Amino acid sequence: MNDIAQILRSKGLKVTPQRIAIYNMLMNSKEHPNAEMIYKALEPSNPTMSLATVYKTLDFFKSTGLIQELNVCAGCSRYDAVAYSHPHVVCTQCGNVYDLPVEGLTNIRERITHLTEFQLESEQIIFYGICPKCIDETNE
Repeated sequence: MNDIAQILRSKGLKVTPQRIAIYNMLMNSKEHPNAEMIYKALEPSNPTMSLATVYKTLDFFKSTGLIQELNVCAGCSRYDAVAYSHPHVVCTQCGNVYDLPVEGLTNIRERITHLTEFQLESEQIIFYGICPKCIDETNE
């Protein structure tokens, strides 16, 4: 927990139990949860935390570069503690979001900058499809 407190302080954020809990959950999750998922998971151990607190905290974390927000569909934001840009794949049936470790996409910003002469500010690469679990369930 002291490590998380130091990370928050290094970004100029006030350290609160709620912020520590939210960041800890994101750091230890591969699920790319949305705000409601975070709230429901933390509510039993943080009964005074509100959903509004979760949203505000996620906005603070995003603005300081601690996390990235993934816009997986209209009005469907998910959050990732791996703040550097990397590709994702989203299941269109169950909604799960997965990191996509593809070597060829890691330097895409530099390549696009070179091709277009744009000064790029950010990028999100998200692929959509049906995950193996959902495929298996529909074939049963």
